[in-house]
Amino acid sequence: MTEWTTLPGLSPYLATVAAMETRIEAIHKGEANEAVWLLEHPPLYTAGTSAKAADLVEPNRFPVYTTGRGGQYTYHGPGQRVVYAMLNVGNRGRDVRCFVRALENWCIATLAEFNVRGEVRPGRVGVWVVRPDHPPNPDGSSNEAKIAAIGVKLRRWISFHGISINIEPDLTHFSGIVPCGISDHGVTSLVDLGLPVTMADLDAALMATFPRFFPESGGINPSCAN
Repeated sequence: MTEWTTLPGLSPYLATVAAMETRIEAIHKGEANEAVWLLEHPPLYTAGTSAKAADLVEPNRFPVYTTGRGGQYTYHGPGQRVVYAMLNVGNRGRDVRCFVRALENWCIATLAEFNVRGEVRPGRVGVWVVRPDHPPNPDGSSNEAKIAAIGVKLRRWISFHGISINIEPDLTHFSGIVPCGISDHGVTSLVDLGLPVTMADLDAALMATFPRFFPESGGINPSCAN
């Protein structure tokens, strides 16, 4: 059984990560169920294991935290739903690529609940949307923007960290970093796309689509390996 918790207010980063680590240890020992935490952080930047110093454009703008998750620099802040997924990947096939793909597909299915077509791109982590309302790129390709980020870590086959989906964050806050090391594409949100989606709306969509990719019986939907 997966336990869902919505944390109120703005969750301090270090205390939340420490609580996650305590929970994943309990899951590993069989003393706690898998868990998904839904929360918001105060404005901050996190540096993943592949972060490059040059991508931290404004180091004094917000607090910067080094984190063990995969990926590069990411922004978290109010108006962005952070989803920390503490799942037993050891009981779900021990296939890390499939697990990450399942997280991507979960994001895409959640966005589809609001008629937003999210897509993944080779060599670009996260979920992207095409912006036909914006001018095309200089090479003639469609303008695209990132709407969801993914960064996970596994310890003893238990996952932590997870995904973040932009609902209505201050998009100017992303300018203090090169988000995920990608400088030639922008960042967007559901409200920026013209959709008046609330946190409660998104949370309901996340919960409704979750079982498609992470069945309570264990394992991962085989389609996620595609």
